[in-house]
Amino acid sequence: MPKTAKINEKIFKAYDIRGLYPEEINEEAAYNIAKAYATWLKPKKVALGRDVRISSKPLFEEAKRGLVEMGVDVVDVGLITSDMILFATAHYNFDGGIVVTASHNPAGYNGMKVVREGARPISIDSGLAEIRDIAKKGEFQVPEVKGQVENLNILDDYFQKILSFIDTRAIRPMKVVVNPNFGAAGKIIDKIAGKLNLELIKLNYEPDGTFPKGQPDPSLTENQAETGELVRKSGAAFAAMWDADADRCLFLDEKGEFIRGCYATAILAEAVLDKYPGGKVVTDATLIWPVIDRVNAMGGVPLINKVGHTFITERMINEKAVFGGETSGHYFFKDYWFCDNGMIPFLLLLEKLSESGRQLSEFADSLRKKYPNSYKLIRKTEGIPEKLKEIETKYQDAKIEHIDGVSVEYPDWRFNARASNTEPLLKVFLEAKSEKLVKEKLGEVVGLIES
Repeated sequence: MPKTAKINEKIFKAYDIRGLYPEEINEEAAYNIAKAYATWLKPKKVALGRDVRISSKPLFEEAKRGLVEMGVDVVDVGLITSDMILFATAHYNFDGGIVVTASHNPAGYNGMKVVREGARPISIDSGLAEIRDIAKKGEFQVPEVKGQVENLNILDDYFQKILSFIDTRAIRPMKVVVNPNFGAAGKIIDKIAGKLNLELIKLNYEPDGTFPKGQPDPSLTENQAETGELVRKSGAAFAAMWDADADRCLFLDEKGEFIRGCYATAILAEAVLDKYPGGKVVTDATLIWPVIDRVNAMGGVPLINKVGHTFITERMINEKAVFGGETSGHYFFKDYWFCDNGMIPFLLLLEKLSESGRQLSEFADSLRKKYPNSYKLIRKTEGIPEKLKEIETKYQDAKIEHIDGVSVEYPDWRFNARASNTEPLLKVFLEAKSEKLVKEKLGEVVGLIES
């Protein structure tokens, strides 16, 4: 067991637990966090899974031990994607769920995502802070009767659930590039391809917790370039990329061009509103104009929200929204317990292209042309609140919102500046009515921040 403090407070983020292994999160921490989770939630039966990282198995085993010692029955669902823990918890009516994962972070990181009954998220504002404090104290009332452990293969049931979102008869044969970034998505993609007669062009496909090509993040330019090249060479209809725990899905069109998350959210919102006319759609505050445009055109109701899967899910539930999307590639569905899922967007896109007979670039290019945008990630470990106040002073004649960080809007351009919830970054997202204005104003805003 690593000789470190029981709990490093910094691993508790806005909506999950994440840190370097073993310096910040280790077996002792996983054991105590699991016991704290059991103390706070008081569950009887909990689903427990893990991602492909090398450190996930030992952390998983200690989390299991902690739960069992607290009298909790553990359902071991094995190596899964993060959205599968949501499925397991809600579909089988368990009292909670935990998946050991650090999502898209590099191989040296690990963490935990925790939910309660119904796959309801637990964020820092809705229980994670209390779990942290209980774990730090390390004082647990251990019952005499320990919990039991059972194994459950959920893949087939999960597969049937995600297929229910589309008309499988409508899908035409299609060639698609798929890049799971060495994560856990491959076994699900294979089942989808077998059912829907897809020809898969596979990239970074076999699970490998060392992530030999670097950070398993589909939003990274190098990952997109590699995938795009394969699309062009193979003549595929489009490409889908997932992060390591496969709860984020990003797309490239048939030209190998990346489709930013705000455009993909707009395209998917059309697909969902076709099925749920007049429904509410939640999106984050970073890049909003394409989504508002498409949702309004479809007769839906756009809602702007704070970034973060727990915050989006909570808003989805409160508003009874039918769909939600983030620029990062998280997509949320009313019929998936208002939670995010990385496979349903892939299926919806297959259905939309099959039924329309159009190419993906036709949907994306109209949005790109009308609402060009860009972003800048600025590494900044301190002084972020002061910079956000400086931004407000500079642009005080604009419409200012504080849904998430600071959003500044003029008739022909707007931007959002916010601190990352998981990294020491200030993120700036800017959209305008022309490419020239995007370039000019992004330089202006970034210059102000870096001055």
